Amino acid sequence: MTPFERLEQELAGTPRTWLVTGVAGFIGSNLLEALLKLDQHVVGLDNFSTGHEANLREVQSLVTKAQWARFELIRGDIIDPETCLAACRGVDYVLHQAALGSVPRSIEDPLATHASNNTGFLNMLVAARDSRVKRFVYAASSSTYGDHPGLPKVEETIGRPLSPYAVTKYVNELYADVFARTYGTASVGLRYFNIFGPRQDPEGAYAAVIPKWIAACLNREPVHINGDGETSRDFCYVKNAVQANLLAATAELEESVSQVVNVAVGDRTSLNSLFGSIRESLSVRVKDLVLPEPVYRDFRAGDVRHSQADISKAERLLGYLPTHRIGQGLEEAMDWYVAALRPGKAL
Repeated sequence: MTPFERLEQELAGTPRTWLVTGVAGFIGSNLLEALLKLDQHVVGLDNFSTGHEANLREVQSLVTKAQWARFELIRGDIIDPETCLAACRGVDYVLHQAALGSVPRSIEDPLATHASNNTGFLNMLVAARDSRVKRFVYAASSSTYGDHPGLPKVEETIGRPLSPYAVTKYVNELYADVFARTYGTASVGLRYFNIFGPRQDPEGAYAAVIPKWIAACLNREPVHINGDGETSRDFCYVKNAVQANLLAATAELEESVSQVVNVAVGDRTSLNSLFGSIRESLSVRVKDLVLPEPVYRDFRAGDVRHSQADISKAERLLGYLPTHRIGQGLEEAMDWYVAALRPGKAL
């Protein structure tokens, strides 16, 4: 039995109270689903600037009435300190996912990114401290590695940030470390590497590449690849991220600890290879679909060329063992993508 399987058994018999910020978003709604299926009590906080009501409705359809009754939704913004404090009252663990993601968005509007990712983060950290939560787990980012060329990426070695977004996520780590040493607020930062899976939004200029490409294929629209397609990423299925969050919240670590760990699978997949896998998977599921050839365009400002994680620290500290590599994740998620992203279907 893996550490996560043991944890699932333990949680199923011992309900606890969790706060998930950004609960209507991609990762947040997947955390909500997993926790409710384990009969946990969940407080969710979201301002719905990037989250979707449809994500919550989908989770409701996947759990029992009794499980859904254990969910309390707070509509509010982490930029408001009082909202953060109200959300944290009586909570055992905070899973902080709320943020304005996207490197291009941060380059276009650094003030909005700073307000959500730094001011909002600090508000949540103060609220967690004042509410004496057991563990503050937060979404960090692989963008923190910046221009450091080494592969695989090791937590203790980073470069210079390449975007305002990367700066904000690094500042999160600095604040969490200071709060651990100054106030005793235990925290774990999860440096996500290209998470994908069900309920990931394909819309807008800042959409993640996998749902955006699948939606384009289904709608017979051009698929754009930045650069030559040999840029590579460590794509990580959302169930791996859910596992990491729950383990990080409950792992037996030193008191008042501040840790940062990579959340990925330790693989590296080029954009060209990724698109080939998407085409193959779609061709099996959607008959008579004319799949486009990709359209190559300039490299995107702020992007790193290659990214791959060393996950040994997460394995050692948390007992993290990813269950899905990219191929398994795509196969598991593709039916959802096809159903949700087909022409005329709105999230």
